[in-house]
Amino acid sequence: MKTKRIVITGGPGSGKTTLVKKLEGQGFACMHEISRQITKEAKEQGVDQLFLENPLLFSEKLLEGRLEQFKQAEAFQKEILFYDRGMPDVTSYMDYLGIDYPDHYRETCSNYIYDAVFVLPPWPDIYIQDNERYESYDEAEKIFTHLVKGYTSYNYNVHEVPTGDVAYRIEYILKHLIGLH
Repeated sequence: MKTKRIVITGGPGSGKTTLVKKLEGQGFACMHEISRQITKEAKEQGVDQLFLENPLLFSEKLLEGRLEQFKQAEAFQKEILFYDRGMPDVTSYMDYLGIDYPDHYRETCSNYIYDAVFVLPPWPDIYIQDNERYESYDEAEKIFTHLVKGYTSYNYNVHEVPTGDVAYRIEYILKHLIGLH
């Protein structure tokens, strides 16, 4: 059985992680976001905000980690594997910041293709800034636009998940996945 790789993405504070955790609670296989772990490890090494201080190094670590997550799908014996963000998030964020990055970023994103992408739009009712989420709500909206543009540039049909409670959002995703078979 070939596992379908499904990305859940969106700007900061759009409800991705909550949605992925709920999917996992319902028995779906999920790969979790790794950026907070990278940030935490950098802080333990004395770097307060690796993404702000060295965005290229941070992005390289993210791309490597997400590529490893992508490859791990081969070991799953599940029909569907959800990812809290995918590799094109890395280039989308770099494009948002206007930072040049090596060609292998785009090559990696082009060579390792997910089966479907669902993007969560900014949602002011649930947006919260914290130590790892330093972007303002306005910045989150701009990041969302770059994510849609970024995934589209890799020829993905991006499905925008409407705002609403977690159960409604999961129902939306699952209905669309059935239609994608």
